[in-house]
Amino acid sequence: MTEAPRDSEQAAGRPDGGAGSDKAPKRDLRHEVKFVAPPTQRASLEAWLHGHGAGFHRAYPPRRVNNFYLDDFDLSTYEENLAGVSSRTKVRFRWYGNSPDEVAGTLELKRKRNRLGWKEHYRVPALRIRDRSWTRIMASLRSQLPLEARVWLDNYPHPTLINQYDRHYYVSRDGLIRVTLDGNQRVFDQRLARNPNLRAATNLPDLLIVEFKASSSDALRLGRAIQGIPIRGGRHSKYVVGLQSMTPGG
Repeated sequence: MTEAPRDSEQAAGRPDGGAGSDKAPKRDLRHEVKFVAPPTQRASLEAWLHGHGAGFHRAYPPRRVNNFYLDDFDLSTYEENLAGVSSRTKVRFRWYGNSPDEVAGTLELKRKRNRLGWKEHYRVPALRIRDRSWTRIMASLRSQLPLEARVWLDNYPHPTLINQYDRHYYVSRDGLIRVTLDGNQRVFDQRLARNPNLRAATNLPDLLIVEFKASSSDALRLGRAIQGIPIRGGRHSKYVVGLQSMTPGG
């Protein structure tokens, strides 16, 4: 088991696939299948993974994932995801670890067309989150991006939420199927915040989010791998669930 990549999960051969670069990489189409369960089912799921014929094993040490999501003032990204629009994009900045001080991270475009998805990434060498206004954070982020990425900040200029969760990584023996287990998620409302709100978390249900990922050419292999999994599949978006947790009655 080797050290997890520091700046992006998307480097080739790493748990979530793709390729990290200063500019958007070549499109790497992939299938993703999600399962949602209460955290009490983690032990049975991990036992199933360890006994699986595909030889799933831990790929990297677990780590804390942090994101702030960007949307427009009509929350179009949220509405499109809720409606199941077949062609949609989420825009977020991601970094790793427990510190919100000056971090190296990635602006990610999480894109979906029908049943296939891919990510585009733009590395950001240093972005300070703590003790900065959102105006200064967004200006700093913009200054470190190429022109084609700045367009996304123009279209989605509004920080809506920050989420954090602990991620565990598994990969099949042949390296073709990747699995992530996410738990201990926290969400912080940013819609009316002048500076990043990292203290007042929303009331979010405690869930275990499991995602199987494989390239589009390995869809059949992925389908066979998830047969017999001891938890139920289901559509789940951390962004949608996070926003709903910020809305009374949501």
